[in-house]
Amino acid sequence: MSRPKKTDAPELSEAQELTAGLIKRLVCPTGKTQVFLRDIKAPGLRVRATTASAKNPEGLKAFVYEAKLNRTTIRRTIGDVRVWDIEAARSEARRLAVVVRSDKNDPRELERLQDAAKTATIAADTAKVEAAKLAAVSVGEVWTIYLAERKQHWSDLHYRDHEKMMQAGGEQRQRMQGVKTKPGPLAYFSSMQLSDVTEAVVLPWAVSEAKTRPARTRLALRILKAFLRWCSSEADFKALTTATAASGNKTREAAGKKKTKNDYIQREQLPAWFAHVLQIGNPVISAYLQCLLLTGARREELAELTWDDVNFQWRGMELKDKMEGRRAVPLTPYVAQLLAGLPKRNQWVFSSVKAIKTDEKNAARRALYHSKNGSDAPIGDISSRSESGRLVEPSIAHRKACTAAGLDGLTLHGLRRSFASLCEWLDIPGGISAQIQGHAPQGVREQNYIRRPLDLLRVHHEKIEAWILEQAGVSFTPA
Repeated sequence: MSRPKKTDAPELSEAQELTAGLIKRLVCPTGKTQVFLRDIKAPGLRVRATTASAKNPEGLKAFVYEAKLNRTTIRRTIGDVRVWDIEAARSEARRLAVVVRSDKNDPRELERLQDAAKTATIAADTAKVEAAKLAAVSVGEVWTIYLAERKQHWSDLHYRDHEKMMQAGGEQRQRMQGVKTKPGPLAYFSSMQLSDVTEAVVLPWAVSEAKTRPARTRLALRILKAFLRWCSSEADFKALTTATAASGNKTREAAGKKKTKNDYIQREQLPAWFAHVLQIGNPVISAYLQCLLLTGARREELAELTWDDVNFQWRGMELKDKMEGRRAVPLTPYVAQLLAGLPKRNQWVFSSVKAIKTDEKNAARRALYHSKNGSDAPIGDISSRSESGRLVEPSIAHRKACTAAGLDGLTLHGLRRSFASLCEWLDIPGGISAQIQGHAPQGVREQNYIRRPLDLLRVHHEKIEAWILEQAGVSFTPA
């Protein structure tokens, strides 16, 4: 029998010693999907050739290990013939033969287990890295997430309180040259890791802060407790949070108890208060303070009053109410006159405009200001513009007026307290003044049976206003 030519396809029925030329001549014939060329030196080693395709015109060739295990033929691909040389493929085939014949293991299953173990190791390592990153997260970083998520559920004032609690401080105050802002009470925890906020840390902080600002410390403690409760309900931060870190009895005692404030205007003090408030150069602040006393409203309720909320025809106003959302109150004659005299600069009733400086460089701006507001309009007393365009901080002017009137310590909330106290001089049902001020109804009758229309409230409210103006010596004749 003559030897086959070097250009002939190899004989597949018998095992042969694999060579590069033999492998090169191996072709999958038409009509078959794959063929195998066996090696004589390494039992189980095969070269598999697949049929040609558009993607692979010459077909694919790879070293394969084939054996019987539990009466089943198993194959394990070793690698492409272009990557593996013949001797390396034989060594790998012998190694796989030991696994199959001696150890009775399927190399494919072993590889799957190894891959699974490797994947699990990688996942565990990744989890450790993420856990380490999470453990290193600071309170300030979590605080930013907390504020962003809860902002939609809070009022603007409540959100602003949270911002001030964590402010770093050190910024120039807008109204006090050379004076910088102080760090917020909770700024102490900003750079601290969340897992480090424990009762052992919070207690000495509360003791230290309560010495200089007890009221702010109590508020900060309540805010901190709510923040930690939120953290303990979040999957990412639950394991790192000590939810009761700010709830200990010693911490509460260190912050002290809230004292009932007694600042209010007595009947005989009304003339002095009105006299000095009427002298405030800024007409917006002057009107705001008088309306605050005569309506008994909360400071932000009145500050957020818009012109759309005021009805001069039917003599009523709609105020934001923290209990009901919105509430209607009467527009009494004196208050109506105060509001009618205010400039309509924007949507806010108590609006704010930018201060006009009095230096020579701003002569053109002063002239423009006087042309719009009148030659007698005060310049230096106009409040600085706030971002919202409305009155934000009338306390400074109010404190100055109270100091001049000998009423030191009277706060803006004290004016609301004054309205309720002064109503006791008149024969007016307590539920009337409570409804005007937006207090929650007390008792079964108030809650479920009594419904007072705006006209009924107006009858009593006008009596209250007239009496207060009479005691203050303010001459006013309703139109």
